[in-house]
Amino acid sequence: MTYYPDRNIIIKYYFYWGDFLLYIGIDLGTSATKFLLVDETGKILNSISKEYPVIYPKSGWSEQDPNEWWNAVKTGVPELLKGFDGANVNGIGVAGQMHGLVVLDDNDNVIRNVIIWNDGRTAKETEYLNTVVGKKQLSKNTANIAFAGFTAPKLLWMKENEPENFKRISKIMLPKDYINYKLTGVHACDYSDASGMLLLDVKNKCWSQEMLKVCSVTKEQMPKLFESYDVIGNVKREIASELGINTVNVIAGAGDNAAAAIGTGTIGNGKCNISLGTSGTVFISSEKHGVDENNALHSFCHADSGFHLMGCILSAASCHKWICDKIFTETDYNKLEQEIDTSLLGKNELFFLPYLMGERSPINDTDATGMFIGLRPDTTRSQMLLAVLEGVSFAIRDNIEVAKAIGIDVKTSYICGGGAKSKLWRRILSNILNIELQIPNAEEGPGYGSAMLSIVGAGEYKNINECAEKLLTVKDNVLPEKELVNLYEERYNKFKQIYPAVKELYKKIKE
Repeated sequence: MTYYPDRNIIIKYYFYWGDFLLYIGIDLGTSATKFLLVDETGKILNSISKEYPVIYPKSGWSEQDPNEWWNAVKTGVPELLKGFDGANVNGIGVAGQMHGLVVLDDNDNVIRNVIIWNDGRTAKETEYLNTVVGKKQLSKNTANIAFAGFTAPKLLWMKENEPENFKRISKIMLPKDYINYKLTGVHACDYSDASGMLLLDVKNKCWSQEMLKVCSVTKEQMPKLFESYDVIGNVKREIASELGINTVNVIAGAGDNAAAAIGTGTIGNGKCNISLGTSGTVFISSEKHGVDENNALHSFCHADSGFHLMGCILSAASCHKWICDKIFTETDYNKLEQEIDTSLLGKNELFFLPYLMGERSPINDTDATGMFIGLRPDTTRSQMLLAVLEGVSFAIRDNIEVAKAIGIDVKTSYICGGGAKSKLWRRILSNILNIELQIPNAEEGPGYGSAMLSIVGAGEYKNINECAEKLLTVKDNVLPEKELVNLYEERYNKFKQIYPAVKELYKKIKE
């Protein structure tokens, strides 16, 4: 370490082949795992992605084979490190899709495919939890009520429908925890991800004995709990050799939304992040624990050791991908967006309900489906695509309205996720919400957040706040336009009448 008194700076030299220390951030997503390589200054040096399929055994069901995730890691990390010295890697952080039920037997074999976050099979179990156990009791135990995607209803479903498999369960974990387990052999989970299981006493940061009993599982089957930046162990020697790294530290990591919030600087009290990924989220950070009295928003722990409120819509950028890939059979998304006549903003006659996989926040309806309303003989595909972008944005606003109702005034928000790369979508969203949207310099969401957590875990910074102050800046922003705000206000007032009008119809169609 060299100190220059005339410049009041300290320069640190690390003798790892003359290079900076390296950190790997992994984002275990629904359609792919994304890998980031950053140095200790937060500079992104390389990124790659490994795709895998989603399995749909029945309509509304979603599963994945966790072996696909692990194979992605085993091939992805060496590819990420091509051209770099793996000996310089100083830590790994994994963020991941939340709520998925990963179950292992006594021999550490995966018992069944993972029932992932947007699976809708647990309507019966969700109803049982909310009505028999009761929303009031659930909120007391966990600060949340039951949603179909949560892990607890999946355990009840498995107990009822696959009793032999249920009896074999030795370890219960979440998707990113499975990767950490394969890396380290440590059965661990962080508080942010555990919050989405409906098994955690969020306020007191411990497993809820009452909820474990309801789901007929034991504390011994559950992972040990950590803060997201805590080191849980080291990469096993044989795995390190296979990946081309040393036996480096692995941190507990975080649920993808909490990690994305870290990656945008949504830390501390009262900050907001909106993510337009496969799902869409409104994430409001807080230093203190709080609960929306109607439980329309989730009350979870945050990866900065604080708490947050979150609204989640199940289909966001996935709606965009669906209409482009499946309906228009066109994968040039930029070309399709360029076809949209921007004079139609706020004036499009077509509405779209984005409930392709049912919906979570704030309506909590597994029967809901996607819907266009207003189709005419002269409707163009550009109008349909515009309606999809607007429909997702209106659904995001539904969650912002819940926050307003409990006294949270969101005036500005960071934005991240694949959908946030679209300038047109950012413009639409800013005007529908009537808030400023800020685009961080790092647009890698959960992967960058998990890398930051890994850097903090290695001791480069004393806490997440200091790390964010050093590494993060805002590179651009989008401001609402008064004329469009007024037009979209009128259209939102119409949009929010559609779901209540068709709610009972969804149930009749399903019968």
